[in-house]
Amino acid sequence: MLGAVFATILFAFSAVSGARVAKLMGGTEANFWRLSLATLFLAALAHGFGAGLAGNGFYIFILSGCIGFGLGDVSLFQAYPRLGSRLTILIVHCLAAPFAGVVEWLWLGTTLTAAQIACGVVILVGVAVALAPEHESHEARRQFGIGIFFAVLGAVGQGGGVVLSRKAYEVCALAGQPMDGITAAYQRIIGGVILSGLALLVVKREFFFARSDGRQSPQATTEAAKDEDSKSPSLAPGEMSTTEKWQQSGKWIAFNALAGPTLGVSCYQWALKTTPSAVVLPIVALAPLVVMPFARWLEQERPSKRSTLGAVIAVAGAGALALAK
Repeated sequence: MLGAVFATILFAFSAVSGARVAKLMGGTEANFWRLSLATLFLAALAHGFGAGLAGNGFYIFILSGCIGFGLGDVSLFQAYPRLGSRLTILIVHCLAAPFAGVVEWLWLGTTLTAAQIACGVVILVGVAVALAPEHESHEARRQFGIGIFFAVLGAVGQGGGVVLSRKAYEVCALAGQPMDGITAAYQRIIGGVILSGLALLVVKREFFFARSDGRQSPQATTEAAKDEDSKSPSLAPGEMSTTEKWQQSGKWIAFNALAGPTLGVSCYQWALKTTPSAVVLPIVALAPLVVMPFARWLEQERPSKRSTLGAVIAVAGAGALALAK
């Protein structure tokens, strides 16, 4: 159970540090560098103590990483600066499980029970309560809506990545190749780095051409000057030089890479090996609540009573879904 507690705390800290670095550097670039650093950490562990790049499920794990770490985390880091870590992690953490359940039902033929469907409805109600609009200005509502879109897309990506990971584990098991969690995480994150790198190249290329022909498209201005499209309105584009940006962002990228994809995943896998999943999953589902004190400390965010109530309802639904038969 200790592994599940550590994983929950690490995932919460990863969310807050991710939101911070996304505001400083821009979502697309921040996500690429934290995944790149996490890949180095996991490579050392996987090649030193695991199977490295071996296994019949390698290409499925790569695809799982493209969808989970790639699409999921690229979207996650676009939502962080708009919604903050608290609401983003609430949406992604609580909606990923229902989305994964639907994908498994459609693709793998997994049966959804009435209890599981009811828990999914509870989660949606809780998220809806937590996200009820409080903003008055048009720009604030627009940014909030875009943030919700990216957070939901992140949940879809992470849910789809989980389903593909399960499929890869099944392929390895059928081939008589037991797969450890660190190796699986390493193979998955390779796909994530590839997709996040392509996203960064697209952003930089558009900004280059926007500057060369004198136009200033919204998207170019966005990611170019610190992903303005995904940053906090309080940070003006071009406010820091590249050196200053890295001086302020470097430690948070390292913390995020360690807390989330490396140590967080390792503790999660450790928990699943030593503790029944019926105990692990409800504990990890508490991450959206655990993130609240971190968000208040580092982001000076004070959630409303209604938003807190919605988070509690959604987390309760996620915990019940983990236990539902």
